[in-house]
Amino acid sequence: MYSFNSRIRYSETDIENYLTFESLIDYFQDCSTFQTQEGPATIEEMAKKGTAWVLNSWQVVVNRLPGLGERVVTGTVPYELNGFFGLRNFYMDTEDGERLAVANSVWTLINMEKGTPVRIDDDIIATYPLDEKLPMDYASRKIRPVEGAATFKAPSKIIGMHHLDSNLHVNNGQYIRIALQAFDYVAEKNDLDKLRNLARSREKIQIRAEYRQQAHLRDEVQPVVYVGEDSYLTYINDDAGKPYAIIEIKGL
Repeated sequence: MYSFNSRIRYSETDIENYLTFESLIDYFQDCSTFQTQEGPATIEEMAKKGTAWVLNSWQVVVNRLPGLGERVVTGTVPYELNGFFGLRNFYMDTEDGERLAVANSVWTLINMEKGTPVRIDDDIIATYPLDEKLPMDYASRKIRPVEGAATFKAPSKIIGMHHLDSNLHVNNGQYIRIALQAFDYVAEKNDLDKLRNLARSREKIQIRAEYRQQAHLRDEVQPVVYVGEDSYLTYINDDAGKPYAIIEIKGL
């Protein structure tokens, strides 16, 4: 287990001074990066080997998003390393131990030049001591299509430098940001109150993300929102209609 203490900053909050969901994802990603940089399998050492971790899926459960100035503890728990897969939990707590959010994630170690999986080595095992997985209602890693759903297009986006991370592809959190904007746009344009409230909710929500392929600088992505009875998905597609990522939002 690895954790760090912080305080919710103004730059991380929304118009009512609550931590945004996208900023929560940033906290989680920063936490695993901090653990990585403790080594020996740092980002720099992995780059020398031409390898990097690529995220397959997220499941993030939010009990409540903290407000401006709240002191929080963000942690990560690697709980399985197997072949070329790494599984880890994340959490954000208050200083008093209130569980604000908990997440599960599945990663693959990739040879960045070949785009093929690489087996986990001893340096990686030393970097990520394993612990017990956190209690949560674990969902499937695969997101199923919504049968009979209404379909809506949101405005397309051209990928810019601000969307990219050090691997030169779109950062995982940016897909969630694009999806949340698409949910909100479709809800506003079509008077979908339930979706609007869900997309703007700060408590009792779950977001799952499944990543299919990587988007790069100047790629055009097309968000398509599927609205079912109680299920809402955004497919972030390429120009051929194949998804880069699929994002699901639901109330709890």
